[in-house]
Amino acid sequence: MDKLSIPQDALVFVGDGQKALFLRNKGDSKFPNLRVERVFAEADPPTHDQGTDRPGRAFQSVGSARSSVETTDWHRLEKNVFADHVAAALEKLVQGGGAKAIVVVAPPRTLAELRHVFHADVKSRIIAEVGKDLTKHPVWDIEKHLVG
Repeated sequence: MDKLSIPQDALVFVGDGQKALFLRNKGDSKFPNLRVERVFAEADPPTHDQGTDRPGRAFQSVGSARSSVETTDWHRLEKNVFADHVAAALEKLVQGGGAKAIVVVAPPRTLAELRHVFHADVKSRIIAEVGKDLTKHPVWDIEKHLVG
């Protein structure tokens, strides 16, 4: 990845579908200094606590054949709900004038989901997207991955 230039006061969103960090660049584009502004974390309980553990069965309309119904991916559903929550929070921040420039950092699949739920105002302020999972990294390491 090329060296990324993060303007002063830019918002850096780092998320993975369960956790999201809103970081603010308190430094400048040459020497960024990311500070945690807000943290979102969703509990994602085990599958057995979220729904049934066996798929249902369906009967064919003709004959006596049965087939199983695809199981619900409860974790994927939780990640979709989480994406909606953080997208709404980001939209509120943008509409309140709190984000002139945004860098979005997320795993590729989460990044794709976020693109679908981000409001047009948010999309217009995105200056870079980075397809990496950095949510479990300390802030100084996130900084290093983005600009170093």
